[in-house]
Amino acid sequence: DTRIPIADALPVVEEILGWMQCTPGVHQLEVAGSVRRFRDTVGDVDILGTADRPGQAVAHFVELDLVREVIAQGDTKATILTDTGIQVDLRIVPPPQFGSLLQYFTGSREHNIALREHARGLGLSLSEYGITEIASGQATSYEDENAFYARLGMQFIPPEMRENRGEIQLALKGRLPVVLEQGDIRGDLHVHTVWSDGQASVYEMARAARERGYEYIAVTDHSVGLGVVSGMDADKLEKQRVEIEETMRRLPGLRILRGVEVNIRADGSLDLPDEVLAGLDIVIAGVHGAMNQSADRMTARLVRVLENPHVDVLAHPSGRLLGKRDPVQMDVSAVFRAARDNGKMLEMNAMIDRLDLTDRAAAAARDMGIPIAIGTDAHALHHLDYMQYGVRLARRAWCEKAHIVNTLPAPALLERLGRV
Repeated sequence: DTRIPIADALPVVEEILGWMQCTPGVHQLEVAGSVRRFRDTVGDVDILGTADRPGQAVAHFVELDLVREVIAQGDTKATILTDTGIQVDLRIVPPPQFGSLLQYFTGSREHNIALREHARGLGLSLSEYGITEIASGQATSYEDENAFYARLGMQFIPPEMRENRGEIQLALKGRLPVVLEQGDIRGDLHVHTVWSDGQASVYEMARAARERGYEYIAVTDHSVGLGVVSGMDADKLEKQRVEIEETMRRLPGLRILRGVEVNIRADGSLDLPDEVLAGLDIVIAGVHGAMNQSADRMTARLVRVLENPHVDVLAHPSGRLLGKRDPVQMDVSAVFRAARDNGKMLEMNAMIDRLDLTDRAAAAARDMGIPIAIGTDAHALHHLDYMQYGVRLARRAWCEKAHIVNTLPAPALLERLGRV
């Protein structure tokens, strides 16, 4: 399998886009393919752009520091291999064709095949260059994707939804879900500090959250049983409470939720007593060890956790690390039913090598009415920016604002957590 985790592709994409945006005369610039659709793994990287002097833009592209080999170079396109072994194709295209080509190269293949079938019924033929009336042979190219989709009688379909999972039928009826946007998010529900294994203080994390326009942040340091240096026990949580209250005085307008990421032991018990958990604003519980249990044992372990009245959120439910660790074995339906029946939330962990819930699991949770909490699992200030990945993953799962708990204002969130 030549696909790589999106975590490996994104830094390459960001470096290339930054480099190309410094090229004189380069205008539109977009990554296409699996990266634009935000699949958790990607093959080659496709980048499209428009430029006053295409040859100059292509020449600038192949001079990138990360180029190991120039596989091909022409007047309007080039293919390179990066030093990390990722193939990147750049195409400089005429502005009037940019929308048609961006749509085509974004895919997915299945989405585009289904679009072509729909177009044929309208007497139209699709190609990367635009839309042709079959009877007259008249071809039209499109500068932007909105006009392309409108010509086919449908709403614009967000790139993350283009997987041929029913989006075309809904777009034809004008009934696509209004999927989540970054601006809908009011806070981050999974953040670590120097109290456990994070790199920043409570104040630094909270200030960074406020800089991002958040109303609240949940400080959820690891419990003592995980074995991280200075995990949280009852005494440390009490000392941290004092620091959180002082931080809120220094940062008016930001609510800091006192929380913990409590470790789920192999038998499904938690490594902090219920009376300690009961005094917190939010409790997220995660599996961090004994991950090779049988599906039956893991399912029983997770169901036991979800039946604990003091747990609010099941963290990174599958336990996967992209390209490094497979998901745990469990009966997903049974675990999700336990979450629903006990009024729990499932986390969509936005850490770029986790992305867990997956898009399909999140869609299943959404359909069951289980609220989803997006958390970055931030261990450093810049990790707070991983929220954008959680949002894009939620869009792949067709999640709307109402499905995501951290779109709620602080008072409504605390009410949802039963902490009013």
